[in-house]
Amino acid sequence: MSVNTKRFSPPLRFRTQVLLLVGTLVAATLLVQGTYLHHRQGQIITEQIGLRAMNVAQAVAQIPAIVEAFDTPEPAAIIQPLAEQIRIETGARYVVVGNRFGIRYSHPLPERLGLPMVGGDNERALIGGEAYISEAEGSLGEAIRGKAPIFNAAGDIVGIVSVGFMLEKVDYDIDNYLALGWILVGLMVLLGLAGAAWLAQHLKRVILGLEPHEIARLVMEKDAILQSIHEGIVAINREGRITLLNQAARRFLDLPSDSDALGLPVQELVPNSRLREVLSSGERQFDQEMWIGEHPVVVNRVPIIHAGKVEGAVATFRSRQEIRDLSLALNAVSKDMDALRVQAHEFSNKLYTISGLLQLDKPQQALALINQETAREQAQLATVLEQVADPLVGGILLGKLADAAEKGVQLDIVEHSALHTPLSPGGQEVLLSVLGNLLNNAVDAALQGTDTIPRVRLFFTDLGAQLLFEVEDNGPGVDPGLLAQIFQDGFTTKQGKHRGIGLALVRRLCLEHDGDVSLEDGDLGGACFIVTLAKDRVARQEEKAG
Repeated sequence: MSVNTKRFSPPLRFRTQVLLLVGTLVAATLLVQGTYLHHRQGQIITEQIGLRAMNVAQAVAQIPAIVEAFDTPEPAAIIQPLAEQIRIETGARYVVVGNRFGIRYSHPLPERLGLPMVGGDNERALIGGEAYISEAEGSLGEAIRGKAPIFNAAGDIVGIVSVGFMLEKVDYDIDNYLALGWILVGLMVLLGLAGAAWLAQHLKRVILGLEPHEIARLVMEKDAILQSIHEGIVAINREGRITLLNQAARRFLDLPSDSDALGLPVQELVPNSRLREVLSSGERQFDQEMWIGEHPVVVNRVPIIHAGKVEGAVATFRSRQEIRDLSLALNAVSKDMDALRVQAHEFSNKLYTISGLLQLDKPQQALALINQETAREQAQLATVLEQVADPLVGGILLGKLADAAEKGVQLDIVEHSALHTPLSPGGQEVLLSVLGNLLNNAVDAALQGTDTIPRVRLFFTDLGAQLLFEVEDNGPGVDPGLLAQIFQDGFTTKQGKHRGIGLALVRRLCLEHDGDVSLEDGDLGGACFIVTLAKDRVARQEEKAG
């Protein structure tokens, strides 16, 4: 059995990738540019040598002595010395003068005088009378040649001048001339590679030594964490434009999850964010209260500081109502625990009293005390246990009974009260908040009344499509002039901090669960609050389906 194993080479590190990419681009750019310049400069030098050859040929063709020599019996005797002198002075490989039939009158090699010119490129000068540049292979090799016709006094073409520079020598001169350029190109390539190495090292340091895939993972993790946080988060840059907005913040701002709010000025979404104050001052702000739309929130604002400069700011906010609800729930638990401790102490005293009566051999008095203390509590306890199906609601009712008894308030649960609807976790929280706040207010109000016995009466039922609660006390009632304000957040007639929360919370919870809360005059002479809640909004899911 053969096993096909493939070796997967690990990906190149970021520093190596940058070095290879930038180094290759710099080297390729410089090499291409150097090659082009080399070719172009070679062309220019070749053209200049060709022009030089043609200019020399034209100058030779106009020398009077050479023109007049064509009328002598031995033109070569006059022309050869002149042509050789010119060849030496101009650095040309040869200066050849020929008659109109191409027979040489001058040549660097004297033995070739009188022989025909080689190359086959004389027609344009001898026939057309044109001066030009050509490349051809002559008797001495391939050369760049300048050609010019010789005219006599009558204007007739009597000969031709050919001045040549050997191509091999031209290429050698070009290479020597451009060698320094290639050295500079090599130095620039090395400098580019060194720069690429520095850039790779700098980028690696800027990104804290992380690899691209590690950065991508961190970005995805950060985004997942930010989106899962219960607190709303808004971040802005130094221009005051939004750079981050998580899902919780979108819920607070009532924005759809797919809305593109990034890049917008923060004033457009949260006019009272005060983040620009943080940008200008650079100071942190903690536990500041504000409103976002219709949501009361508690905000923390901190600047983003880099290299001693404020580059942006971040605000985190959480629901103030949730904090208050939690605080109320904790206060209620604390009060219930205190009530249970007091009740345990009271029962301990009563047990000692019963024990003393028994020791004094007075069983009838002990039995009467027991019946007196337990009759009403047993009745209330039986009502709660038999008529309240939810254990949490039953627990808070028993706790409020004990708390009222400790404060000297007679809390009565109407005989036919019943709550058999199974509640959802959210429904339990709603009822705990509603009943806790209403009963606390009723007990406080009853203690302010003028009757001898402070009384509170509670009735509840779940017949029909709604849950109904009536909480009545024999306190002084509510001033008619305050009826429009009692359900407003922060309004209170009581002294002390953290007041004006309960009734506003009750009203908000009722409205959120398709119910309402109202105030009427009670039979006991005080206030009577009536609360309704839609059963299908607080019942368990299976109860709704049934």
